[in-house]
Amino acid sequence: MFWPLADTPEGRQVMTDATTTPQQDAYARAQAALATRKDAILVAMLPDVAFDGWTGATLRRGAEAAGFHAQEAEAAFPGGPVEAACWFSDWADRQMVDALAGVDLTTLKVRERVTLAVRKRLEILTPYREAVRRASSLLSLPQNATRGPQLVYATVDAAWRAVGDTSIDYNFYTKRLLLAGVVTTTTLYWLDDRSDELADSWAFLDRRIANVMSVGKVIGQVTGRADKAAGLLPHIPSPTRFMRRLRGAAGV
Repeated sequence: MFWPLADTPEGRQVMTDATTTPQQDAYARAQAALATRKDAILVAMLPDVAFDGWTGATLRRGAEAAGFHAQEAEAAFPGGPVEAACWFSDWADRQMVDALAGVDLTTLKVRERVTLAVRKRLEILTPYREAVRRASSLLSLPQNATRGPQLVYATVDAAWRAVGDTSIDYNFYTKRLLLAGVVTTTTLYWLDDRSDELADSWAFLDRRIANVMSVGKVIGQVTGRADKAAGLLPHIPSPTRFMRRLRGAAGV
């Protein structure tokens, strides 16, 4: 799920066409069925998560609400509530990609496409904002410290791919690094936004996109000059700092 070789330029270059075996086809069908079951349990448990958090009890109630036996929650999410919270992020990424597939992106500039991707994801998550807050707090705990950055990477990678990014050079990495800062800071702002129709969040998102687009241009101009590039990095929002801020806000 996280940082697979095929999701990097190097991985794209070494991937080759291959025919699948019947066993591989059967495995793929089983995985698709499992994903469908996990999605159903996740969506059914989200209302409870808003009040009771990501717990084994809410996971079991979600399974029952989705029409499964409570024990099937453990089979679907052997990693328990933490795995369910990670699946929540994956689910939101897939919903974002599906939403973007219904938009004619060819008429939009790159910055407009990226802005739309981030906004679509947050709009999808808006009914579950408290579940997002609780998931962020859970994933910011020390024992889950690596999960947050991995999920942020998965989100920005999905967003860039969905808006048509085909870069395989240094741009592949700088685009994702810069968008990670946008996603983390905008999400933090959005969690506490009480403005009408989240107008303040969308204005904040526009400002962040404008900022990182200008930084991205400068990075492009100094490619190969490590001294100047290194000087820019402290100004790029860090997903790790974002997770620490969430921990502090949650008092954990």
